[in-house]
Amino acid sequence: MNKVFPQGDVNDNITTETKALPGGKAGCGPHSCSRPRACISAFLLLLLAILVALITLVAILGLPPRMPGAQACVTPTNRTGFLCHDQKTCIPASGVCDSIRTCVHSEDEDEGLCRDMPQSLPSFLVAHCGDPGSWIYSDQKCDGINNCGDCSDELSPVTTCLSCGPGWWRCTPTVFKYCDCIPRSLCRDHVQHCSDWSDEYSCPGP
Repeated sequence: MNKVFPQGDVNDNITTETKALPGGKAGCGPHSCSRPRACISAFLLLLLAILVALITLVAILGLPPRMPGAQACVTPTNRTGFLCHDQKTCIPASGVCDSIRTCVHSEDEDEGLCRDMPQSLPSFLVAHCGDPGSWIYSDQKCDGINNCGDCSDELSPVTTCLSCGPGWWRCTPTVFKYCDCIPRSLCRDHVQHCSDWSDEYSCPGP
């Protein structure tokens, strides 16, 4: 019976033979973690590359413009208005959710604004009438017209509107469209607008 003895090197040190595992790869057994670490490193490098690319893109193109929320403005007729997203166009409050797209990007007809009026409207667009269940647009208050139906948008104590200006005639009108004053353009038009007929006999006209 032949015996096999460990082989020694020139210095008589005993060496052992390392056998290759199946597949011809040494050190890649089931407990080896070299491959998972390599995969994680590659994934992290990919994420880093994507982040660098995004930062570069933002630096070149700039951040996308943020669409502002609803903003108030003053119209040329000194009425409360709605500022379009172009930050230039100011439309009357009553022009919001009127089924007419006035702003360039149609934000005055946005579904979020018009879904459940007046709750969905910003407070600066809404004015309340004497009847808690009634409301009007804020630019319709103190315009001389009986928009609420009970003149509460024109008379105190609900509102503090200025008295009739130069272009108006104070009287008790018979036409419910007006409250305390009528436009002087209606004076002497052969139509009774005041219950005392003062618009036809006393009003000097425009």
